[in-house]
Amino acid sequence: MTEKGIRARKQENFSEWYTQVIEKAELIEYSAVSGCIILRPAAYAIWEKISEFFDKKIKEKGVRNAYFPLLIPEELLKRESKHVEGFSPEVAWVTEAGDSKLNERLAIRPTSETIIYETYKKWIRSYRDLPLLLNQWCNVVRWEFKNPVPFIRTREFLWQEGHTAFATREESEKHAIEILEEYIKVYEEILAVPVIAGRKTESEKFAGADITYSIEAFVSSGKAVQAATSHCLGQNFSRAFDIKFLDKDEVSKHVWQNSWGLTTRSIGIMTMVHGDDKGLVIPPRVALNKLVIIPILTGERKKQVIKTAQSLKKKLQEFSPILDDREDKTPGNKYNYYEIRGIPLRIEIGPKDIQKKQLVIARRDNGEKKIVKINDVNKEVKKALEKMQKSMLLKAKKFMDESIIEIKNSEEFEKAVKNKKIAKAQFCNTIACEALVKNKYQGVKTVNIPFEQPKTIKLCFNCGKKAEKTVLFSKTY
Repeated sequence: MTEKGIRARKQENFSEWYTQVIEKAELIEYSAVSGCIILRPAAYAIWEKISEFFDKKIKEKGVRNAYFPLLIPEELLKRESKHVEGFSPEVAWVTEAGDSKLNERLAIRPTSETIIYETYKKWIRSYRDLPLLLNQWCNVVRWEFKNPVPFIRTREFLWQEGHTAFATREESEKHAIEILEEYIKVYEEILAVPVIAGRKTESEKFAGADITYSIEAFVSSGKAVQAATSHCLGQNFSRAFDIKFLDKDEVSKHVWQNSWGLTTRSIGIMTMVHGDDKGLVIPPRVALNKLVIIPILTGERKKQVIKTAQSLKKKLQEFSPILDDREDKTPGNKYNYYEIRGIPLRIEIGPKDIQKKQLVIARRDNGEKKIVKINDVNKEVKKALEKMQKSMLLKAKKFMDESIIEIKNSEEFEKAVKNKKIAKAQFCNTIACEALVKNKYQGVKTVNIPFEQPKTIKLCFNCGKKAEKTVLFSKTY
């Protein structure tokens, strides 16, 4: 490994490994504000791929994009009591403009329910105005004070937040699950990250929601990561903001609302799941540059090799290839450089390859090499990219499945979390018992209540009372 390579090992020092990968792969730069990071072009390109994929999915469902202000008057934020209570510790406030004190504090958007729903009451009058399906792509600020981790937990991040209103509870809950299914597609189809879908416990649900559905990922540091959420807000906000509609029966009713979000945390999850001791590994479907061409410039045929490499670049344009024909760097240095940055495929071609009308394709995820004919390169590149995408998901799924340990009692629970696993336990699902578990096992929390539940439920592993659900527990980010 060169001096510029990743020096920490993923399995030995996960935190240091992750820090080195995101810095050396040029995903981030630290800013002058603690807890706020700069997304470099390599990271933003991944976010663009995620955004394009999800934006298309929700537009197919009739959702339209809008934009609402960054600044929220304090009076609006306080309108829904549970909501403001949940977010108060994280809110950043604007109190002055120039040399003048503001008459009312303005919150810098921690989430947009309140400013959006103040507007919804103007737009919704009749059942004909429903459903109202809007989304916005924006940034939010949450003044986190605990354990900042780039992408995973930062004071400012990018996200989409959907805000939808319906005439009935049934429509609301159905749509919340449909959105969760689209989030699963983002992670499993393009990021190659397996997730667990379920419902949050009462203690862990979104402030102001009736129900929070989530998808959760698991990484080799032994921690679960909340990947995306879809909330059924019930009528909590529509009552607080007086959002009513005249129904077909000519009775005035409050709407049923949802909110749902996916953030740049997804980039951090992708990095944690797929990265290795050489650096970043980008799933092909979110890679801007899907391959790099490295000509082996030795002997008298340099010009011929470069010319062939340039021709290959044109031929493979659909994959946005990089051609690295620098003569001041050795092939080994170049391999290391692009391995750190996670480029999915590498094409090697030298004088002997040209004579044989062939080249070598190397996969980033497993190092597998294949000799292919130059004439077949487009077909072989497509095949290699698709194999890599599927292989990455299968590998990650195997790891996650093997990390979920079904337990029957406190001793087995303690052993599972100590070994950095997810404990799958029968649980009474009470707030009091959940608090006891969290305190007793040093920060271990409920992950979610998986949709897939066993047919028979017996006793809570912790208190011994009748169990209500099988619940997942783990340390979390």
